[in-house]
Amino acid sequence: MTPVFKICRSPSLRAALLPALLPLLLLGACKEEGPPPPPPVPPEAMAAVVADPGTDREKLARAVDALFTRDDLGETRALIVMHAGEVAASRYGEGYGPETPFLGWSMSKTVTGVLIGMMVADGRLRLDESPPIPHWQRAGDPRGEITLRQLLQMRSGLRHQEKAEPVYTSDEVRMLFLDGRDDMAGWAEAQPLEHEPGREFEYSTASSVILSDIATRVLAPDGTPQVRREAMDDFLHARLGVPLGMKSLTAEYDRAGTMMGGSMIWATAPDWARFGEFLRHGGSVKGAQIVPRGWIDFMKHASPRAPDYGASVWLNRDSGGDRRVLFPDQGPASLFAAVGHLGQYILVSPAQKLTIVRLGKTDEEDRAALVEALAQVAALYPAD
Repeated sequence: MTPVFKICRSPSLRAALLPALLPLLLLGACKEEGPPPPPPVPPEAMAAVVADPGTDREKLARAVDALFTRDDLGETRALIVMHAGEVAASRYGEGYGPETPFLGWSMSKTVTGVLIGMMVADGRLRLDESPPIPHWQRAGDPRGEITLRQLLQMRSGLRHQEKAEPVYTSDEVRMLFLDGRDDMAGWAEAQPLEHEPGREFEYSTASSVILSDIATRVLAPDGTPQVRREAMDDFLHARLGVPLGMKSLTAEYDRAGTMMGGSMIWATAPDWARFGEFLRHGGSVKGAQIVPRGWIDFMKHASPRAPDYGASVWLNRDSGGDRRVLFPDQGPASLFAAVGHLGQYILVSPAQKLTIVRLGKTDEEDRAALVEALAQVAALYPAD
């Protein structure tokens, strides 16, 4: 048997073996480790991200681009990522731009929660007292036990069933579009108790409309619908819109003059981002405290009956059941959000110095994929 080292040293054997070995040598040279590299980032995706976004620019561009191009996320119409107070990425779908007003849907509840906080800070309302709703105060009416705190934390006990089937029986649909549409607060406040106040968490657009009515009763007791509307609108802009620079902030009102504070507040994407930054800074703007920091802390404190809900905001925590609104297994527990119908999000993460606004249209079956895509954007920024 000829030793291998003799074969290697023999010119004639090398020449004879080379044709057979050449394909194997070329195959080894072409072999790559791991998956193939991703395709180049499209120029329009890179253009949406600033030069120094506070994280890897290409990764952020890919994560933002996915929200606009993936088929399983619905339609993203606007996205703003703010880091450390600066815009890191900004992109709009075709036909939309920074001047386009977007309906917040249930993000409106968070705006209403802040307005209530201002009235509590002013001494006009008290958290643990029954609010000024006259027919609740009649002798023997058990609704007189409901407190402002319980309304904010979605545990009033009132019979408000959200997302019922068929859809026309759902309370938010009845209140907004059917038998309650002319006097939404009157309809919501007339519902009987289903549970003892404080016992059960039940997410409710009607509760935020009641809160809007309470605020308006303070501002314009016994006022006509027009007086009520004007009083609430003046308060909304003077105490929130102007200090935050939210020039586009617009609320809708029903025929009774009640702000539709559970679902019908509009703003542009940059103004929704300003609202998110205001929340991230604990209720202050450029050092001016617009609502007490303690109120924002209260809003972020878990409801006694729902670990993933505070007072008009969602928390990045496990619900204890099968409800999944945010991404508690990925982001910091301190992250919280205003969340609206069809995939409206203001994600606020003080530990990451991060605010993310996503506006668009995503049906319920695609919501989990959307949440995961937003989690991937947030994950690019480490927590302090």
